[in-house]
Amino acid sequence: MKVTPKLGKILKERGMTQTELAAKANVPQAAVSRFDRASQGSYTNIIAIARALDIRVEDLFEIENQ
Repeated sequence: MKVTPKLGKILKERGMTQTELAAKANVPQAAVSRFDRASQGSYTNIIAIARALDIRVEDLFEIENQ
């Protein structure tokens, strides 16, 4: 299974920057950037990001069954 973050696409659709999301989610901007680059992010930050965007956590990912 391949899981790919789609945060960049969501932010673009909403006209929002990583910095704006970080402020709204109350997480460091670096955490948003790491998550968007598919590197390790803390579950707490991922949940905060999803809640700030009012979407489900799984909506932050593109999931392909291989």
